[in-house]
Amino acid sequence: MPAENQSDRKLRILHVLRAPLGGLFRHVVDLTREQVARGHAVGLVTDSMTGGDRAAKILAELEPMLALGLSRMRMPRNPHVLDIPTALRIAFHTRALAPDIVHGHGSKGGAFARLPAFLPGFDSAIRAYTPHGGSFNYRAGPVVERSYMEMERLLRHATDIFLFESAYIATQVHERIGPTRKLIRIVPNGLSAAEFVPIDPLPEAKEFLYVGELRAAKGIDTLIDALAILSNHLAKRPRLVLVGSGPDEERLVAQADERGVADSVIFAGLKPAREAFRLGRILVVPSRAESLPYIVLEAAAAQMPMVATDVGGIGEIFGPYRDRLIPCNNPAILAEAMKTALEKDAHEIRRECAALAAFVSTQFTINDMADAVLSGYVDALAKKARQDDASAASFALPS
Repeated sequence: MPAENQSDRKLRILHVLRAPLGGLFRHVVDLTREQVARGHAVGLVTDSMTGGDRAAKILAELEPMLALGLSRMRMPRNPHVLDIPTALRIAFHTRALAPDIVHGHGSKGGAFARLPAFLPGFDSAIRAYTPHGGSFNYRAGPVVERSYMEMERLLRHATDIFLFESAYIATQVHERIGPTRKLIRIVPNGLSAAEFVPIDPLPEAKEFLYVGELRAAKGIDTLIDALAILSNHLAKRPRLVLVGSGPDEERLVAQADERGVADSVIFAGLKPAREAFRLGRILVVPSRAESLPYIVLEAAAAQMPMVATDVGGIGEIFGPYRDRLIPCNNPAILAEAMKTALEKDAHEIRRECAALAAFVSTQFTINDMADAVLSGYVDALAKKARQDDASAASFALPS
């Protein structure tokens, strides 16, 4: 198809992701809804072992609008022997659907989306990749990290376009796997207009709140240490609500007990973000690694006071207010920032929250996100068409 007609084309789009959880899942769901609304045929492939009832409910609501269907199969988080049959199953599933675009999300989803391109007869679709942090935020031993980066370098050859959710991750990819001639677009996550409504805490709301996965990269251990520091220096012991689930929950329960703050820490389980926001007065984001976290966007839109670390793309969300952020991995600094937030004048808090919400509302919208992703697809299709035309011309016999 000529490049100039690509923008009018209704596309067949298949999104591949592992866990239907967290910000990555929200991104795919938002993108799917917007693409369907624009008349494109969309399908999803995701893990069958994670997400629980909440993911099942969201996927059940989406399924009737998915022209390319919903497929769930086992996708372990870490490399596993099951990955081989799963990769082959996805390859044949993809070929049967004949999508124009296969868009992989996260490390595992990105691998499953792009690996079929190496097989003869399976490379007709455009392969797009959004890391969502993934391997580039993963920290393990040097051997493991090196193996992940080698895999990312290999998969780069099967990638037509990188759709980075933050400038930070784009830089990480460049630094860790090298430059590329593939198409690159930075497409920030976005929110709907309905989310830019302030939320008031419940009367029984606790002083501090955390919302997200309970795992090491999120820095919750430093938050519990900071809470213990505050408890030893304030007349009234502050309380903390942790909303979320994850592999480190038992360890965090034990840490709270060891630090003497078990009676001040409430593990509230999974809840939607805006419901969770009413449980606390100050959101704390103590992360060690992020890309462009939805929870920070959502809290900014809800005009919720925040104490957050300056990691990943959080500084991009705060923009001109980045100086409000603090270094990660330092409980003493975190405790001081939490204390300052507790004691800050209410008028100043409202002013700061309103200013951040206004900035976010102009820079991070679902509509802009969906438009930019579709524009990236079109650019990738046009580039492939030019390459196919050039390849055909090079093999043409002289008349």
